Amino acid sequence: MLKLGLGLYKSLLNSQNFQFAKQTGASHLVVQLVDYMSGGSNPNLANNHLNGWGKTNNQEKFWEFEDLLALKKEINAHGLEWDTIENFDPAHWYDILLDGPEKEKQLDNLKYMLKNMGKAGIRNMGYYFSLAGVWGWTSKNYGRGNPMTVGYDASAIDSNAPIPNGMVWNMTYNENASPGVIDYVPREEMWDRLTWFLENILPVAEENNIRMLAHPDDPPMPELRNTGRLFYTQDYYEKLLEISDSPSNGFECCLGTIQEMKGSNVLDFVDKQSRDNKIGYVHFRNVKGKVPNYREVFVDEGDIDMPEVIRILKRNNYDGILIPDHSPAMSCDAPWHASMAYSMGYMKALIENVS
Repeated sequence: MLKLGLGLYKSLLNSQNFQFAKQTGASHLVVQLVDYMSGGSNPNLANNHLNGWGKTNNQEKFWEFEDLLALKKEINAHGLEWDTIENFDPAHWYDILLDGPEKEKQLDNLKYMLKNMGKAGIRNMGYYFSLAGVWGWTSKNYGRGNPMTVGYDASAIDSNAPIPNGMVWNMTYNENASPGVIDYVPREEMWDRLTWFLENILPVAEENNIRMLAHPDDPPMPELRNTGRLFYTQDYYEKLLEISDSPSNGFECCLGTIQEMKGSNVLDFVDKQSRDNKIGYVHFRNVKGKVPNYREVFVDEGDIDMPEVIRILKRNNYDGILIPDHSPAMSCDAPWHASMAYSMGYMKALIENVS
């Protein structure tokens, strides 16, 4: 049975938003234990896509079992379930991404946190293996009703602008880093780093009944900020499974990002990977266009046939979580909440009525 969920950033983890999630029909939460900028909780509506989300602030704070369990009990008290964490704090694994001197230590720390997740009964870990991260969006009013949303237009930016030292994943982890920029990293090197990471982390994930779920590159460009990208086409995204056939190796299926890829067929991807039980959870969002020029739109107005996605998932007996993601801001006093409520209502109607 499909599960309707809502994604909450760290700063949104409070009783009011747990009630909001329940009111919209959610049964599950996808929780992020890091925020992406100073002074805001919704990176989709930020004006600093090109300058970085902000600073990471969890450099010494690991995910302790007691903390996870306490948050899970609070979520459960509102009639919701929590079995997914999305994204590591960049401060926890920057040298894994950079192949730096602290990568072994950071890997041990990630293993420790996965074990705590397993003890707390949190079963999905979404991650995004990238140096540039989500970068290059521009914000403006466009689309149905002229809402504020984001898009990618390669002609409007310098896509080769290098990443400063002390930054990874579009967040600053070291304000005191030496001047300069990260050296060019080819795609082959990024594949080697990912392979090392998965070969070492997947056994621990298996032991603790956790699935490691990879997010595709957004924007799906072969290179960005002078670094190679891993999952910028559908074929390369599916290459993830060649690294390991572990039951803990799978996809954080972002429909919008897959649709943005050149030559992609998002319906075929959903059909194949849900049949093979490789999709851990779904970012249910829509877009218009493909790289190098696309924009994010309301869930019911884009290029993806969203009812058909639901039809495919039901046919393949998918029983994972669907959450809304990256929805344009509505023109009201609570733009994020209104947009999420609209998406949730649309998704709930599809789940209940599409067969």
